[in-house]
Amino acid sequence: MRRYLLDKPGAELRVESAPEPVPGPGEVLVRVRACALNYRDLMIQRGEYGAFKHTPLVPLSDCAGEVLALGEGADEFSKGDRVAACFFQNWQAGRLHAGVYGSDLGFGLQGVLSELRVFPQAALVKLPRYLSFAEGATLPCAGVTAFNATVPHLSRGHTVLLLGTGGVSLFALQFARASGARVIITSSDDAKLERAGKLGADHGVNYRRYEDWDEEVLNLTDGRGVDLVVETGGAATLERSINALAPGGQVSMVGRLTGVASGVNVHGLVYKAATLRGVFVGSKQDFLAMNAFTEQLNIAGLLDDLVPFEQAPKAFERLTTGRHFGKVVITCDAAG
Repeated sequence: MRRYLLDKPGAELRVESAPEPVPGPGEVLVRVRACALNYRDLMIQRGEYGAFKHTPLVPLSDCAGEVLALGEGADEFSKGDRVAACFFQNWQAGRLHAGVYGSDLGFGLQGVLSELRVFPQAALVKLPRYLSFAEGATLPCAGVTAFNATVPHLSRGHTVLLLGTGGVSLFALQFARASGARVIITSSDDAKLERAGKLGADHGVNYRRYEDWDEEVLNLTDGRGVDLVVETGGAATLERSINALAPGGQVSMVGRLTGVASGVNVHGLVYKAATLRGVFVGSKQDFLAMNAFTEQLNIAGLLDDLVPFEQAPKAFERLTTGRHFGKVVITCDAAG
């Protein structure tokens, strides 16, 4: 089988041939059919996420594929089942706990950019029938993160602010709309805002045109502010996100595209009796709850580009440009 490796932080991807893995007791051998990229994967490749736990490192955390073989005692799946791997392999349910750390694919554990991969059966979920492998590969990180950042905190009639048009924001758009919420989304690209509108966004704010985009959000809500912000930016956006909140609102902090938010004035949280809540993907239970939340999501509308396995470095390049809309996916064969 073939797999991609990073020899060290800052290194270029290289491909190698490796022996086919064999599932042990309680394990499942999966033929990987598609892998999705997250901004985290760029950070890891650039050396911005910390020292590698494994050298060389197989990158990427998100994949979908089909079950090829079962180890002794692995009875939750059958050959041919379509599955996705959980981002955290050791988080089944409940609150985040110390045992979860280090079980994240693509950093704490070896990742999934490989033609074959063995997983514990407890760390897999079945894909919804309506999803292709490419669509299913987008769920484990971006989908689960967006679900946990939105659905538990929304009621019909709430207003949500989403920053940018990456995978988390576009998933959050669909979850918010399914919850009966009104959605405001930001971008520096009017064409992206138009596409987001077709996916259900009620208002788009171009933050190049409106430097004080938080004030424009307040204008759009008649001065009230939004009930929830899905904060993917970090240092450069957090203060404005807090300013855009309604009294009693919440910021779901899920990313740091513009850096770690040190030295940020968060006094507005006190003034508004608001909440800042961190979201670190989620558990297998959360993944299953997300799959059951809506009958069907338009994930096809969230796919930016499909890149063949042989050209995997081009997927990283596409993400680096910032021109993507939604998810960049590497397909391992034509069936993706």
